[in-house]
Amino acid sequence: MSLEWLMAWSWSLDGLRDCIASGIQSVRDCDTSAVVTVACLLVLFVWYCYHVGREQPRPYVSVNSLMQGADANGLQNGYVYCQSPECVRCTHSEGLNQKLYHNLQEYAKRYSWSGMGRIHKGIREQGRYLNSLLPADLPTTPYFTRDAQKHGVEVLERNFQTILCEFETLYKAFSNCSLPQGWKMNSTPSGEWFTFYLVNQGVCVPRNCRKCPRTYRLLGSLRTCIGNNVFGNACISVLSPGTVITEHYGPTNIRIRCHLGLKTPSGCELVVGGEPQCWAEGRCLLFDDSFLHTASHGGLAEDGPRVVFMVDLWHPNVAAAERQALDFIFAPGR
Repeated sequence: MSLEWLMAWSWSLDGLRDCIASGIQSVRDCDTSAVVTVACLLVLFVWYCYHVGREQPRPYVSVNSLMQGADANGLQNGYVYCQSPECVRCTHSEGLNQKLYHNLQEYAKRYSWSGMGRIHKGIREQGRYLNSLLPADLPTTPYFTRDAQKHGVEVLERNFQTILCEFETLYKAFSNCSLPQGWKMNSTPSGEWFTFYLVNQGVCVPRNCRKCPRTYRLLGSLRTCIGNNVFGNACISVLSPGTVITEHYGPTNIRIRCHLGLKTPSGCELVVGGEPQCWAEGRCLLFDDSFLHTASHGGLAEDGPRVVFMVDLWHPNVAAAERQALDFIFAPGR
């Protein structure tokens, strides 16, 4: 240790001591009000640091995620935000990656890793998409042609009158009470949006199915209906005149959402990926609900509601082995 370094260190201590002494003297010279003001500011600063430290760090959010985020009323994607750990629309578990990997590994041990490349990639990348559980590497477009699911389209359109009759019987109950049993009201910026689920996120709703027995049996005849995992839904969707559904998008593109028009007044519109389309009675409209989309009924009160039968079908490019694996990995309650 050199003499010069010791002298420099001694000089630094002397300077620090003089600085502290000057600060203490300055405080003594201040009046009481100034000291109290400084003390209050110090307390507020400490309180602020404490609360900022308690906040959870905000993850990276994409533009689509911002558009989909919950608003001040606790709404998300036009649905009431729920706390159910089973809800694929609303729940984002921190351990989701590990859970999905575990399910995939368990499936591969029982069956095979063969053909699991895209599923493995989707699970690996899902953390980048806050509201996309499985961004599968699939060719996609806002709307699909009828040939993409020709068999399902033909079955549904052939049974249009059957589904319509069962809906009309159900809808008569609205004259007796505001919200009959089995129906759900979804939050919208304007108007009213009701849904009657036969299958909700892969779970059959027995009480509702008993009210629509023929429609429910039709689901079993659809070769590509998603009915065994959380991405599968089947319901009657009703929009009253003046209703606008908040822009939203679904959690995956492994499915094609099919709308069979039951009642389609003029002034009704579906917009998917910025492209508008209209429903037609007795006809199916196929689209990818992982695109940002919205629906509206701009007709008059005397026009009556817009009604569609909605069912989720497999994307045609999802192979049979992948469907089996996805049913296993995303089985309800797994």
